[in-house]
Amino acid sequence: MELEAAQVYENIWQRISLNAVSQDPILDELTLKYINVYLANPEQLTKLLLKGEYFIFFVLEQLKKYDLPPELALLPYIESNYDPFSISASGAMGLWQFMPATARIYGLQDTWWYEQRHDPLISTEAAVKYLAYLHKRFGRNLNYTLSAYNGGPTLLEKKIKLNQRMGKSVDYKKLGLPQQTQEYVPKFKAILELVVNAEKYGIELPPFPDHSVLGQITLDGQIEIFAFSEFAELQPEFVYKLNAGYTKWASPPGKTTMFNVPIELVDTLTQKKDQFSQANQINWVTHKVAKGDSLWKIAANFDTEVEVLKKVNYLQSNVLNLNQELLIPLSNSQNQTFIPYQAHIVSEGDTLWNIGLKYSISPNEIAKNNGLQMSSALKIGKELNIGNKNIYRTINSKKRTILYSVKQGDSLYRIASIFNIQIEDILSINSIENNEIKPGQVIKIIIKAF
Repeated sequence: MELEAAQVYENIWQRISLNAVSQDPILDELTLKYINVYLANPEQLTKLLLKGEYFIFFVLEQLKKYDLPPELALLPYIESNYDPFSISASGAMGLWQFMPATARIYGLQDTWWYEQRHDPLISTEAAVKYLAYLHKRFGRNLNYTLSAYNGGPTLLEKKIKLNQRMGKSVDYKKLGLPQQTQEYVPKFKAILELVVNAEKYGIELPPFPDHSVLGQITLDGQIEIFAFSEFAELQPEFVYKLNAGYTKWASPPGKTTMFNVPIELVDTLTQKKDQFSQANQINWVTHKVAKGDSLWKIAANFDTEVEVLKKVNYLQSNVLNLNQELLIPLSNSQNQTFIPYQAHIVSEGDTLWNIGLKYSISPNEIAKNNGLQMSSALKIGKELNIGNKNIYRTINSKKRTILYSVKQGDSLYRIASIFNIQIEDILSINSIENNEIKPGQVIKIIIKAF
């Protein structure tokens, strides 16, 4: 029997409230603490809830498929603030904060063009399958399901069996789980309590209807994100948010491209899509440098020119490195060598002046393009718009710099594996000598993000 009755709800909050299975009549001290944290800043709570607008209905529908409690649709608020771009210091990504190992188990792919952990819909399908597995494994106990999602099922099972052997309580609070996991369930229960009893707490929930507000449109060929944003009359960053799996300036090479868009735009864009596709045909691929490759050989194989390859890949010399990724335009036409707009991700030590010097643009213009004052402090990881679509940008422009504190037992190999990057990149950006790192050392990591 499904958890949800077949009825029409006024909004998704009513749907969750009427069908939730984990409401506690007595709230523990830690849950009350987190409730008070939210209530101390109601405007921030409203902003947080609004972030789920385009995705939460899809989550609810996936949960219904697996007969899972609908309140689990609130989980991405705890995991990522419903931000598909979210990346943790440990390398977890997306709405559901998938780690690479779990992502591989559930078939989430990562290519040069596309990262499915960031894709809000595909990652949700995988996350709900994982939650269904955990819920079944732990006897449909929601506290266990949440604890296992955060701390891992193997650890939870081990702790439960240990307490059983010792004749102790197997309540999740009594299992001696890591502190983060102990706090995870109360954080979830706090936001559930505020949603279910919003009127009691004086909270005005965003008016999310109980139907999809997200639609899809399919276009022919490979599409530049910036060109599509102009066609759809949407801000590029909004297009990226709805389609966060696209990790570069264009969709992956292929016969078709699908974009998520607000549902009210689907009919209008569909009527004009053929005209758009014909006027915006591009075709790019990536090539991993193999033994024996040279710029001349690669240019000949792909019917392009050495100077074009050097230009679009920002190569200063003709020397290539084994396994280096090269961007290849499959055409010699001029528009294939230009990329929509230049972006810069702020890293430690950046100022408007040195960024301007790097891109040969005045600091005042950078400030104007990004709504900044000349005296504004730059936030590490913030993306700055450097120019317009007549400026070609590097293939690395959509990356984020984070700071990582080296832990006991860390190695360069382990850190590179966590963040899915090359050891050479860590050494280069941090000027590390002799391949030595120490616990407590803070290093910069450049990861794919927005």
